[in-house]
Amino acid sequence: MSGLYFYDDMRARQFEPFALTRPGSELRAGTSLVRHRWERITGLKSAGFISSGHLANFEEGDAPPAMAAKSEIPAGAVVVNTRCVLPLDTQLERFDLLMCDGAACAVKLARELPVSQFASGSIYLGAIQTSLGGRKVKGRWLNEVWEFIGTLDEQLAEDIPIRAKPLKKAAGHKAQTIGDHEIFVEDGAQIGPQVVLDASIGPILIRAGAVISPFTLLVGPIYVGRETQINGDRVSTSSIGDHCKVRGEFSNCIVLGHSNKGHAGFVGHSYLGRWVNLGSLTTTSNLKNTYGPVQLWTPSGVRSTGLQFLGSIFGDHAKTGIGTMLSTGTVIGAGANVFGANTPPKVVPPFAWGDGEPYDTYDVTRFLEVAARVMSRRQVDLSDKARRQLAEAHKQRWSVG
Repeated sequence: MSGLYFYDDMRARQFEPFALTRPGSELRAGTSLVRHRWERITGLKSAGFISSGHLANFEEGDAPPAMAAKSEIPAGAVVVNTRCVLPLDTQLERFDLLMCDGAACAVKLARELPVSQFASGSIYLGAIQTSLGGRKVKGRWLNEVWEFIGTLDEQLAEDIPIRAKPLKKAAGHKAQTIGDHEIFVEDGAQIGPQVVLDASIGPILIRAGAVISPFTLLVGPIYVGRETQINGDRVSTSSIGDHCKVRGEFSNCIVLGHSNKGHAGFVGHSYLGRWVNLGSLTTTSNLKNTYGPVQLWTPSGVRSTGLQFLGSIFGDHAKTGIGTMLSTGTVIGAGANVFGANTPPKVVPPFAWGDGEPYDTYDVTRFLEVAARVMSRRQVDLSDKARRQLAEAHKQRWSVG
C-alpha cells in the first residue's frame, strides 16, 4: 500500500461551517483528527486529500496537500471516506475493501485512478473494488456535522484508554482524584494546587505541556492536548486540541486547536474550529426552553438534529465580542466577527462583520492581516499558499439563503 488519500463525499462537503476552509480529514473526532486516526490504524502515511475545488491551496501543519484535478491516485493506494470513524485499536493489515455498517469506508486501488473521478463527491467507494466482498469493521459514520458533538462522550470513552497506553505517566502530581476510571497525566504536564480530576463518569488524559491552573475541576471523559491551558472553573466531557486556552464553564465541546476561550462564560455542546477567539462572557445556550430537539442551519436548509443538547458551531477564524449571547443551535461562519449587544441570528454567514443584521462583509485584505497577526502570536506563519486558500474561501463564501 502506497499511502492514504482522504475523500470527502457529497455529504462531507456539506459539513459547514468547516467545509469552506478545511477538508473533512482535518476535523477532530473524539481525541484525534480523522487523518491521524486512519494513519494510526493502517500504519500508512497520508499522501493527499480530495475535496471541493476551493480547498486546492489548503495548507496546515503536517496535513497532506489537495490532489490536483488532473493527477492520478496510484495503484496500491488506500482511499478513505472521511466520514467514517474507526476505533483507534482497530487492527488492519492487508485489505482490499473495508465495510462499516454495510457501507464501504476504505478501498485499496487495484489500478491507478484519475482524481477527476472523485471530483464531484458522488462516487461510492464500494463501486471501485468489489472482488472480495469487503472486510467488515466496527466503527461509526458521521452523517451530519452535529454528530461530532452527539457522539463525543462515547468516542472519548473509547479513545482515551487507547491513546494513553504508550504514553509515559507523570509522577507526583498533586491533583485530588475522584472515581474509578483511568486518569492519565503525561510527563511534562503541569498540574497546579487544588486541582480536582473527577473520573467518576469517564477517563481523563492530559498531554505533555498542558497547564492546569489551580482551582480547576476536570470531569471525564476529557482530553487535553499539548501546550493547552485550562485556567479555572469546571471543564467536562470535552476534547480540547493543542495550543488552546480555556477558562470558565466548558462542557461537551470539541476544540480543533489554536483557539481561545480565555474568560468567564458558559460554552456547552459546541464545536470550535481553528483560530477561534471567544470574547469575555461569550455564552451559548445548549438547551431549548421547550426541552425539544434542536434545529440547525445546514446548506440544505434548517433541519432537526434530534439532539436535546446543542450549542454553537464556530468556523475557523471566527470571533465574538465581549458579552456575546448565542442561541441554541447557532452556526457562526468561518472568518465571521460578531460583537455588540444584539444576540446574533441562528446563522451568521462566513466573513460577516458587525453588531447585527444586515452584516457587513469582512474586507479580505484586512481579514488576512488579522489572521496573520493572530497566528504569529503562536509562532505560526500564514503561508502564501494558505493566504490564497482563505482568499478563495472568501470568494466562495455562502449566504444564509
